[in-house]
Amino acid sequence: MPLNRQANPAISNGSHSPAAEKAVPLTPPADKKLFTPGPLGVSLSTKQAMLRDLGSRDVEFVNTVSFIRQRLLEVAGVPASTHTCVPVQGSGTFAVEAVITTTVPRESGKMLVLVNGAYGQRMATICQAQGLEHRVLNFEETQKVQVEEVARVLAEDPSFTNVAIVHCETSSGVFNPVEEVGRAVKKLCPEACYLVDAMSSFGAVPLDLTGGSVDFMVSSANKCIEGVPGFAYAICRTGRLLSCKGVARSLSLDLVEQYLGLEKNGQFRFTPPTHAMLAFCQALRELEQEGGVQGRAKRYQANRKVLREGMASLGFQELLDETHQGYIITSYRFPDHPAFSFTDFYSQLNEKGQVIYPGKVTKADCFRVGNIGHLFPEDMQYLLRCIQEVCADMGIPLPLITSS
Repeated sequence: MPLNRQANPAISNGSHSPAAEKAVPLTPPADKKLFTPGPLGVSLSTKQAMLRDLGSRDVEFVNTVSFIRQRLLEVAGVPASTHTCVPVQGSGTFAVEAVITTTVPRESGKMLVLVNGAYGQRMATICQAQGLEHRVLNFEETQKVQVEEVARVLAEDPSFTNVAIVHCETSSGVFNPVEEVGRAVKKLCPEACYLVDAMSSFGAVPLDLTGGSVDFMVSSANKCIEGVPGFAYAICRTGRLLSCKGVARSLSLDLVEQYLGLEKNGQFRFTPPTHAMLAFCQALRELEQEGGVQGRAKRYQANRKVLREGMASLGFQELLDETHQGYIITSYRFPDHPAFSFTDFYSQLNEKGQVIYPGKVTKADCFRVGNIGHLFPEDMQYLLRCIQEVCADMGIPLPLITSS
């Protein structure tokens, strides 16, 4: 017998629900330009990719997750025969913590955390929160991690089971020599697990995971690949990951179980960020259209060039010296002028739709300007004009006069 399906009254008689009667067309405000380390501005087409609903067990969504995992391996330049990609719900820090809780052994585990900024320190804080034995090797915030010093510490104490470092320390803009450090780790502590936080660099800064002996690399959807916030991911040596089964001190952040679940049926163990992953799928296609990592790097470097030359002409001083060639984010010292207030400077730029970021170093008063996300040289030029206007409104003459 055919099923007796009852018609939906709201459809059959033309009536509307109270919610439908109250609905009004959504007219969103204009986008602001985000000159930040994340979240970042994204293309309209990436946003539009989110405007549909898929179930987490829908075949199309399962295929989307599979595409993302495989494509990220290709972006990373590693084969599926030796590596895997494990997405994790949440921000980038969720994935960093997932790797740490999953890989530091329960017995005799000890992590060396290389710190020259806020994000390296965050990994140390994760170790503290989980009660893990660890040592922090500190470097100046405006200096790269020194490979020789890392090697000295590892030679003196080869009992470290884990080593962690940040690739681009966006609290200042420093790029760390992660490949050289990785080779030192491999030589002096060959069994140690090496974690690289490439949150703000992956997808726009070339990184040789194999040559750098990187076991786990973590990044986030809303950084250089220009997706939207909602999940992060770890690129892992599969054998190394599987050797950590049963180690995790967390249910939801157990990277091994996350991997095994995805391998079993292509599904997340817990509710996935379906819309964010649909957007990321589109973002990956746009990355490829732009020329991959090299193409994205070229645009970000062009952004950086416009910003650097323009800010120099206005008299602003960079925090880092000429030995640093990073192009992800740039830190600028506060103007030495009595009329300057960062709160006012930030607010007036924000009113013009230009969003910069406060500084995050501890020994200098700075603000930061990002070059990444859906930004182009003309956006940097417009930001420079806005900075000129705001300084004029604040009574700060340009170019700035540097105090001796």
